[in-house]
Amino acid sequence: MTVIDTVTLGVADLAAAHRFHAAAFGLDTLDTQIRLRASQSPTTGFRGFTLGLTVPGPATVDSFIGTALDAGATSLKPATKSLWGYSGVVRAPDGTIWKVATSAKKDTGPATRRIDAIVLLLGVADVGASKRFYVGRGLTVAKSAGRVYAEFEPGPGPVRLALYRRRALAKDLGVPPDGSGSHRLAIGADTGPFTDPDGFSWETALTTVVHHPGA
Repeated sequence: MTVIDTVTLGVADLAAAHRFHAAAFGLDTLDTQIRLRASQSPTTGFRGFTLGLTVPGPATVDSFIGTALDAGATSLKPATKSLWGYSGVVRAPDGTIWKVATSAKKDTGPATRRIDAIVLLLGVADVGASKRFYVGRGLTVAKSAGRVYAEFEPGPGPVRLALYRRRALAKDLGVPPDGSGSHRLAIGADTGPFTDPDGFSWETALTTVVHHPGA
């Protein structure tokens, strides 16, 4: 089974991005699943993906959204209840869109800084075609909703992968779907380098990370 070890974001200002991720989410981007790399690759509009933090309850969602905004993020969707739980969406200063979510609608305890899972959600043109591509690369489908959504088994890796139709993902995040240029994203896994049908780049992970930050 293909295991995702790291997700590397391309950023224009490495020092500022390190500070943001530490202050906003408590992530040490030198030694956790989320890594940073200097990049000046041209990119405009929606970069076609979001990083999600799954947390224990609404108070923890509010805590992470609050610290992200304090650290310089821009609110795209204020934290609110939905059919699926409670979530909020922000855009980091480096342009990455983050969604902090919980399936719980009520708190059973105080806010924590615990992250239960990191989810990389790729916006793709054809969910069916991308799903078949990734199955061919060793991933196993855990959930699938026709041509709209697919989620893969996480295995022992720290990062979960899911696919969503690009326009539907943009709508969910509160941004226009249009964008061009680099994704500024590299997915590190226990597999050789390749590029998927939507231009997302995979590379061989140099360092394996097996813990959840904040756990």
